[in-house]
Amino acid sequence: MFESLKKNLEKAIHFLTVHGKINEKNISESLMEVRIALLDADVNIKVVKKFIERVKKKALGKKVFESFNKRKLLINIIHDELVELMGIRNYEIDLSKDLSVVFIFGLQGSGKTTFSVKLAHFLKKKRKKTLISTTDIYRPAAIHQIKVLSDQIGVTVISQNGNENTLEIAKRSVAFAKEGNYDVLIIDTAGRLSIDKVMMDEMKRIYKAIRPSESLFIVDAMTGQDAANTAKNFKDVLDFNGVVLNKLDGDAKGGAALTVCSISKKPIKFIGTGEKIEDLDIFYPERIAKSLLGMEDVISMVEKVNEQLSKEQAEELHRKIDQNKFDFNDFLSQIHKVKKMGPVKDLLGMMGMGNIFHKIELKGDLFKKTESIIYSLTEKERKNPELINESRKIRISKGSGNTIEEVDDLLKKFQYIKKIILKI
Repeated sequence: MFESLKKNLEKAIHFLTVHGKINEKNISESLMEVRIALLDADVNIKVVKKFIERVKKKALGKKVFESFNKRKLLINIIHDELVELMGIRNYEIDLSKDLSVVFIFGLQGSGKTTFSVKLAHFLKKKRKKTLISTTDIYRPAAIHQIKVLSDQIGVTVISQNGNENTLEIAKRSVAFAKEGNYDVLIIDTAGRLSIDKVMMDEMKRIYKAIRPSESLFIVDAMTGQDAANTAKNFKDVLDFNGVVLNKLDGDAKGGAALTVCSISKKPIKFIGTGEKIEDLDIFYPERIAKSLLGMEDVISMVEKVNEQLSKEQAEELHRKIDQNKFDFNDFLSQIHKVKKMGPVKDLLGMMGMGNIFHKIELKGDLFKKTESIIYSLTEKERKNPELINESRKIRISKGSGNTIEEVDDLLKKFQYIKKIILKI
């Protein structure tokens, strides 16, 4: 989904790389490219206009022109504004009640039924006793689908009994969940081809009767900025807690993720990243912004490797860090482990974007720059990174074919990597 947008943003930032000195003219040129990149991603034009205005206002301040690394500072400004655009932080669903009822609704074809099962699977892994209720009495195929999928994960489904209407199904489901001491009840509702009064009245009756602790609006990310407009229209009629973006593994350009929060004023809570039941992830705005701008991708890879480590290997890494013995040889070893993993899902989405990039093959070229810098270090420098001063950076830069800025950036990331590993 985000690959095209990421490339266009990289192109925009490149305007700053080719200029020895950053001034108002090339900042404006760069932001023009950012504007084009966002519009190409189907981001709402009003949202894009405000975004560019905020970035430009910050970028043209004294702080940028007095900064030694102006390019990096401008990237940080764009990063912060992207995070702001997508909702600042992740918002977890409310599971604080003895029985937490999660109300699912949206247009037909948005992926409500599949999401309901994905969410049940997600909660089951968190040891939450979960029940699913489907109030869709109009499509027998939908009832069959949710039962088949739920059987795969061992979750019970309640559906229409006799001639029950949707409200009766919902009420019976709540009673059943309470009697069975369930932690979570997920109520899936019927979708429609468009927003209509009959549909909204039906959902409002269920909503009013069960008073859910969490209500989630499901949208198809492939509809671009229309997804945000649809979310806003629904919110005007039936308020909800958050949005779920589905089908991010398809041909979506990314506009929905960058627009829906700004337009609907509601946070994105989950993203559906594939057809498999496990293809569901919590939405982390900051991680997505970093991925779009190519920030901290090496750190993300280290996180992925550590997921594959045995308990003994993880303890050894912690021991080395505690004793300040984790060096570039250890770092290089982890990179090699990633390269041996073959096809890796979500390689560019390791900062919380799940399986969006599951079609991308892991290639050695992705690590070429990092490896070239490490291979240009002397053995003494690898074991003692603190020895690398400015003169050594110049030598390493020439030897690896990278800029001094890139060498310095890797050194800073290396120090942060230690903190990341300790949190794993």
